Amino acid sequence: MEQFAFQTFPLGFPWPTQNPFLFCAYHLDRYPRGNENMGPDTKLLMGRNLGNDFTLKDGWRMYHGATIPGFPYHPHRGFETITLVNKGYCDHSDSLGAAGRFGEGDVQWMTAGRGVQHSEMFPLLNEDKDNPLELFQVWLNLPRKDKFVEPHFKMLWHEDIPVLQEENAQVKIIAGNYKGTQALDAAPDSWAFTAENHVAIWQIRVSPKTTYILPGAKTEVNRSLYFYKGSEIFTGDRKINVNFGIHWNGTEDISLKIGEKEAHFLVLQGKPINEPIVKYGPFVMNSEEEIQQAMEEYRLTQFGGWPWPYPDNVHEKNKGRFALYPNGELVKK
Repeated sequence: MEQFAFQTFPLGFPWPTQNPFLFCAYHLDRYPRGNENMGPDTKLLMGRNLGNDFTLKDGWRMYHGATIPGFPYHPHRGFETITLVNKGYCDHSDSLGAAGRFGEGDVQWMTAGRGVQHSEMFPLLNEDKDNPLELFQVWLNLPRKDKFVEPHFKMLWHEDIPVLQEENAQVKIIAGNYKGTQALDAAPDSWAFTAENHVAIWQIRVSPKTTYILPGAKTEVNRSLYFYKGSEIFTGDRKINVNFGIHWNGTEDISLKIGEKEAHFLVLQGKPINEPIVKYGPFVMNSEEEIQQAMEEYRLTQFGGWPWPYPDNVHEKNKGRFALYPNGELVKK
């Protein structure tokens, strides 16, 4: 018998989410060696639909990039992006004048609020070996009262993110509290900043041929578990294959028997925001009128314009990991 009611679903692109989350995309690209311009060899770009290349050809995609893979400048309003880079690097530039290069386990938390433009490019820094990229991008909604806050971004450097080592599992705690271990603070206007909203983002690795129990939340929340790497898992009398997810009432413990390979999970949890949601591309508001207003304001103001030389801006190859904040503060790692 099943332990409790839950829903399973395949992991497509993007992954299905539950309120307060809006979107979750998993990017796994086995990029080749880079050239002097931090992109693939020009010959490898032949036959691709550059500027709109989402086809997994030769193990990688260019997305909206023409010479360097990634997402050139584009707007957001009304929600947050949380970008978890497990492998490879992401170059961030935005309309506030902020910038950064992060990767190899770092997390960027950006509150779009009233509106911001940013670019997310994936420079191929290695010329002598391949440049694998693995990242998640999660969109977390903002409640009505915070839809128009000032844009903000912060870095959660991997050296600072709590990682709990259990007997058979390792849990990276990006948001929320896991068995008494508290994550770093979320962005200040985030739904995740208030503990009573029980927002959690955890990356979990579990050893093969073991049993792992994910404890239930202390209050009713929406919880999603994404099984993105491994072979198979079992819960109750159910077998769940890799590249499937589970939605369930987060107050229930869930016992997972791991198959022949180490299992990798992403967990998203949170108290829902009980307000209307109206989405149009990069804008998430509470009404159609607010969507129209966002489109008009972006047309007129470009949300502050673009202070960088290129729409697909990347930083110098030898720059290293860094964050340049809108107030001019520079942090190097």
